[in-house]
Amino acid sequence: MEQAKKEWYVVNTYAGHENRVKDNLEKRLETMGIADNLFQIVVAEETQVEVKNDKSKEVVKNIFPGYLFVEMIMTDEAWYVVRNTPGVTGFIGSSGGGAKPFPVAKEEMESILRRIGKSDKKIEVDFREGDTVKVVSGPFSGMEGVVDTMNDQMQVATVLIILFGRETPTDFSYLDLKLAD
Repeated sequence: MEQAKKEWYVVNTYAGHENRVKDNLEKRLETMGIADNLFQIVVAEETQVEVKNDKSKEVVKNIFPGYLFVEMIMTDEAWYVVRNTPGVTGFIGSSGGGAKPFPVAKEEMESILRRIGKSDKKIEVDFREGDTVKVVSGPFSGMEGVVDTMNDQMQVATVLIILFGRETPTDFSYLDLKLAD
């Protein structure tokens, strides 16, 4: 019996080929007739600020190199088309031998989509501009800073943290922050 609901799956690709595989899948939607079963194809990328030699620049980084996320109805045909797309090495959660993969848990996928700004579910936060917040995850975990600006649409706050003795504006997902004690 085939599943009839759309769910998220993790597709394994060659590292560095995620966007090429996404393009290939998008082209195959129409040519292979699976547009009714394949809905979103997401490469989990986020913009990060890198500081080198006292200069900061924005860099787009893939959060999960070698993987992309596909929202689909897992029919035999859709599964076959995705699996046989150039650059795809398989699905995560499939034991092989023709076994279909397990979907990603809704909460996990929501967290990933929120992190890359593609979620429509809004996070309620208990801080606002001018408040001191603590970073709870990521490379700046444990650091505190003052909220400079908030982008409720992207669910991102710019926080002034002290880096190398200077106050540096750094963007954080609302999920990565909590009001400081």
